[in-house]
Amino acid sequence: MRILKRILLDEALTRPGYLYASAVGLVWGFIWSTGRVERVNGLFIFTGMPKWSFGRGGSCVGSSYLTDHNVSPDVLEHEAVHRLQWQKYGTWFPFLYLLAGRNPLKNRFEIEAGLEKGGYLRTPQR
Repeated sequence: MRILKRILLDEALTRPGYLYASAVGLVWGFIWSTGRVERVNGLFIFTGMPKWSFGRGGSCVGSSYLTDHNVSPDVLEHEAVHRLQWQKYGTWFPFLYLLAGRNPLKNRFEIEAGLEKGGYLRTPQR
């Protein structure tokens, strides 16, 4: 199993998938974004997207984050982790994400990205 995992996660396989997903995210963002487009820490942020064009509060596709207005520093930090996950897993990532489940509180990729920063848990008021 370890050998198979090493083969499937080899950068020679995952890098093209990440680049493809990044191209798809960039095209989708440039087509539908009506707001500001900026780049922060390697993540292209497309705002003003129609609600139907992304999931939940926003979606990370490769190196692109697609949202209507959900761009707090915490959310962008959370989405930057998803960008790294895309880099690691390439086109395997959407399948692995689906297998991890739609419930963000149990999804290992959302947990790794930070449930609080992603807005899935309330942080205690100080």
